Amino acid sequence: MSAFSLSSVTPDVATLSASAKATAASTAELAKRGKIKETAQNFEASFLSVMMQQMFEGVKTSEPFGGGQGEEMFKSVMAEAMAKQVAKAGGIGLAPTVEREMLKLQGLKE
Repeated sequence: MSAFSLSSVTPDVATLSASAKATAASTAELAKRGKIKETAQNFEASFLSVMMQQMFEGVKTSEPFGGGQGEEMFKSVMAEAMAKQVAKAGGIGLAPTVEREMLKLQGLKE
């Protein structure tokens, strides 16, 4: 019968600690990257919203089916909703550029 050693089964505490730290660091970095991506997309949506609001200022509608106080009140809400959908669908390419610059500022690689 061979002798059984507990040390052969017990993992090295230093190795486990280093592994846990690396996992925590990569999880934190993934969370930071996700937040940066979301922020860049929100920035693009805000930019598009301002552009669309200006675009809709020149659009005039006729009375029977459009115009009125309700349209004036909700024009900006509609522009914002449209801008969010455009940004979510890929936008105009502003979000990736903003994201890349934000990653650089945080010292993260693309």
